[in-house]
Formats: sequence, C-alpha cells, structure tokens
Amino acid sequence: MIGPVDQGGSSVPGVLSTIGATPIVELTKLNPDNPFRTFAKLESHNPGGSIKDRSALEMLRDRIRDGRLVPGKSTVIESSSGNLGIGLAQICAYYGIRFICVVDPRTNRQNIAIMRAYGAEVEVVTDIDPSSGEYLPVRIRRVHELVDSITHAYCPNQYANPLNPQAHHSTVREVLEALPTLDFLFCATSSCGTLRGCAEYLRRRQLPVQIVAVDALGSAIFGSPVGGRLIPGHGASVRPSLYADGLADVVIRVDDLDTVVGCRRLAAREAILAGGSSGAVVSALGTMRDRIPPGATCALVFPDRGERYLDTIYDDDWVATHFGDVAHLWKESDMEAASC
Repeated sequence: MIGPVDQGGSSVPGVLSTIGATPIVELTKLNPDNPFRTFAKLESHNPGGSIKDRSALEMLRDRIRDGRLVPGKSTVIESSSGNLGIGLAQICAYYGIRFICVVDPRTNRQNIAIMRAYGAEVEVVTDIDPSSGEYLPVRIRRVHELVDSITHAYCPNQYANPLNPQAHHSTVREVLEALPTLDFLFCATSSCGTLRGCAEYLRRRQLPVQIVAVDALGSAIFGSPVGGRLIPGHGASVRPSLYADGLADVVIRVDDLDTVVGCRRLAAREAILAGGSSGAVVSALGTMRDRIPPGATCALVFPDRGERYLDTIYDDDWVATHFGDVAHLWKESDMEAASC
C-alpha cells in the first residue's frame, strides 16, 4: 500500500507516510466565554509525536533519495532539545542510518530514552557557554566537532536550513483547508522553522491572517535578554539564522509558570495532554483575548504531546517545588464548571 503524498509532492514509505495531515479540533471548553472560535492543530499525531517530524523528513528525504545519505556509511548529527532528535532518530532508524543527537541536561529524560530506543546515540553536553550562560552554543560547537571528525557526516542544521520552514508550508495549508476562514494563527517558536514556514505561505498568497509568535520569556529570538528557563521546547538562547524581521505581526512572551498553567488548563478543560510549547500558546491566546474581534477564527498550533512532561509540568510536586501552591490557577470553580 502506498502512503499519502508528503509535502514535497511524492509518496514516502512505511510509517513515514503518516507524517502530516494531523487533525484540527475546535476548543469549546477552554474559554467558553470567548466571543471568537478557537481551533487546535494537533501535531502530536505525527508518528514521532511532534511537529518536528515534518522538518526532519523534509531535511533528510532528498538526501536519502539521491544517495547522499547511505545506510551503513553516513552519519546524521544534530543538536536538539528533544523533538527534532526523535523525528530524525525515527527516520534514520527506518533507513538504517547512524544518528548522533547532542542534547543538554534540560532535555526530558523520556525524549532521550525514545531516541535511544530508535538506536540513536545521544551525547549530553554539561558545560555552559560563559558568554550567554546557556547550553545551546556548546551543543552547536559539539555538533561541529563531531561533523569534522566523522567521515560522511551530515548536519541538517535546523537553525539555518531553509528546508525546515519549507516543511511547514504544509502545516498552514492543512489549517486553511480545514477552516473556511482564518484570522489569527498562533505558533510557538524556537528554530523559527514553523513560524517562518507559515509566514512564507500566508504572505506569498497575500492572505490577511495575523501571525502571533509565542516565545519564552528570556529567549533571545526577538531581542529580549537571555534568561533562565526551566521548560524546553520553545524559545532559544541564540537567535536562529532562520529568524527574519517581520515574520510575526505580534510577539507574546510567556514565562514558565504561565506555560504550566496553560498545559494544565488544557488538560483539565479539553482533555488534551500537550507539551510545554502548547501551554505557552494557550497562555498567549489569553493575553491576546481583548485584541481578537468577536466572530474571528483563531488556530493554535500545538507542537507536541504531554507524556514527555509527566515528571515536570504534570507532576504536582515538581510544580510546587518551582512555583509554590498554584493549582488554583487551573482548577475550575463550581461556577466555571457549570458554565462549561
């Protein structure tokens, strides 16, 4: 059986044929008093569990197809906080290509375990870059060292590869195909792949959709000072090469606590167990509420699933340790529950 057509216009084999075409659902219980409609694009339904499957496939597919990446000979090496690493690990496992992923101590343990289950080699850097106080520059330097020392090595470089945003032309196209009108699109940002890809697609077609970029408080992407962040997935300590001025119409920065609250509220009200960046997007929607006109249609891109955050965001003890007694911020009162 031949799988569905991928974003490049040709079929891909096996489990990889299930990348993309993710469902979109209306959120009616999240904030029932909102005078606009809200839909969620559930990227957790990709086989590797996140939107990064799209980028991984786009960045490797042609090199595998034309023989530049050879099973048993080539090695793919990349820096990742987890999701892209899982997507690359799955693709490399399918084709029998060696994969090395460079991560840091903030990477979820489950993400590392999943990559290793696919046969990937995972290297954890523990040094912090002295100038930025972050791990990312150290991760990138280590990737360069590995590429230089291993024969037939290839780094997709998600932070600069134009194939990363190209993969997300299909993401926003699927949203537009599902919704008769679209007024606001909310995207979490890290490598800027999703944000840039969606912006390219919408702007080239001159569609009047406002793009809301959701960044982590303390991230360097939009010029704010670098600061400490507990939750990986959105934000970056170094501005990616894929960044460009004007990609977003609005930028909303979300701190760790509001990210947690967004995730927990989404699980409690919509029964959607999503990852940290999805919680940040939910929080950003609340920040934008008064700027969204009645009758408008909003789409929120939820990048990944929440099972990988069970020992952090969804763990009551972890939350209490870092933020105190904050459960009231997502638990419904009797009156709120009745209104739903």
